[in-house]
Amino acid sequence: MQLIDLHLSVSGYCLAKENHSIQNGKKENIKFHALWGLIKHSSKGLILFDTGYTKRFYDETRSYPNRIYANLTKVEINEVDEVKTQLAKNGIDSSEIKHVIISHFHADHVCGMNDFPNATFYCSKNALSQFLRIPKKLAFTKGILKNLVPKDIQQRVKIIEDFSKKKEHPIFNETYDLFSDESIEIVSLPGHAVGQMGLLVGTSKNNYFLVADAVWHKEAYLDDRLPNPIVRLFFHSWKDYKESILKIKKFSHSNPDTVIIPSHCSASYEKLISTNINWDVL
Repeated sequence: MQLIDLHLSVSGYCLAKENHSIQNGKKENIKFHALWGLIKHSSKGLILFDTGYTKRFYDETRSYPNRIYANLTKVEINEVDEVKTQLAKNGIDSSEIKHVIISHFHADHVCGMNDFPNATFYCSKNALSQFLRIPKKLAFTKGILKNLVPKDIQQRVKIIEDFSKKKEHPIFNETYDLFSDESIEIVSLPGHAVGQMGLLVGTSKNNYFLVADAVWHKEAYLDDRLPNPIVRLFFHSWKDYKESILKIKKFSHSNPDTVIIPSHCSASYEKLISTNINWDVL
């Protein structure tokens, strides 16, 4: 594995009932922060994993039918917390970002895509296909706000399965070596969303597995505590979701030293995130 440098932070959050997101949870709202990652690659430069919330979410949900999405998902985001602003605070202009990996097309993962005009985007074939196919008026029912994604997405996207080198994996069957240099390994984690992807990376200090929304809480794979069945209405495939969790559970047993990071489990990353970029932390 070629080692990379990694930085993690969050950009905004939404509120959700804990007892909806995990069995036997509290009957109160908790914050689902929008996690994003910044990778420093020896030859590819700076690479983003997801792009968090931006204030564009408010613009895109002012009127119906998208307003239904906002009513169901109470979002809080300030401009100071947006990815581009955090990068600028650390002396990085958004134009410097040449690569953005999109785990899936839900709003909290793609709100910032338009802030990176020079970036090539990487996503799965199924995720892009659903995004392009679904009508704008129905997209919110799948967690998608189409105007958040650059209009020239088809000219700027690379399909991971076509672009990357396929590898056999004992648990996930196959993974994708994104740049064919063993620096970023892409893992298919379907269920929560169509074509959702996570990634495996290694730094000089640790190995990390960013699993996006394959689980919302670490207890899902540690203690078999799944979400309330009511959320099945918002998932692409409950069957695939449970299979992805089972695979993550097996992976955690086989790789106990790898830090598994779900995008919304603050308990998994609260000590790992910062708005100040220090490549020596992770």
